[in-house]
Amino acid sequence: MNSTYLKTDNFMVKIAEDNGKICEVKFVSKIPPSLVKNISNKILKQAVKELKEYSLGKRKKFDVPLDINGTTFQKQVWNALLKIPYGKTISYMEVATLIARPKAARAVGTACGKNNIPIIIPCHRVLATNNKLGGFSGGLNIKKQLLKLED
Repeated sequence: MNSTYLKTDNFMVKIAEDNGKICEVKFVSKIPPSLVKNISNKILKQAVKELKEYSLGKRKKFDVPLDINGTTFQKQVWNALLKIPYGKTISYMEVATLIARPKAARAVGTACGKNNIPIIIPCHRVLATNNKLGGFSGGLNIKKQLLKLED
């Protein structure tokens, strides 16, 4: 597994790649200076480029290959999230309905929390039924910033 870090005006993340696919985007509070280096890995370079473009409002869809690991249910949820258009939000209940599990809104929320590739798999676009933010692995401030960026 290879990894690198990225800092933008909106977020700081560690990005990991394994076997030619992105397997993790993890929010971090600081980047160790010793870990900032030139990236030689092609997939990590692509992910950094795409996330930078996204943070500048220049990219609405990601093309980098993903390694999505989880339960069958989690994969169903994450694949549904990939279909939420840039700038749009959807409720946990609506995601549950999309995957033909209308009573699984809470489980959808749990699956969103287990998403190892946030931003690229846009769990920040999922809100509670009452349009409240719900949770987010990067914290609610980051979720607000990402939604504002896409507004």
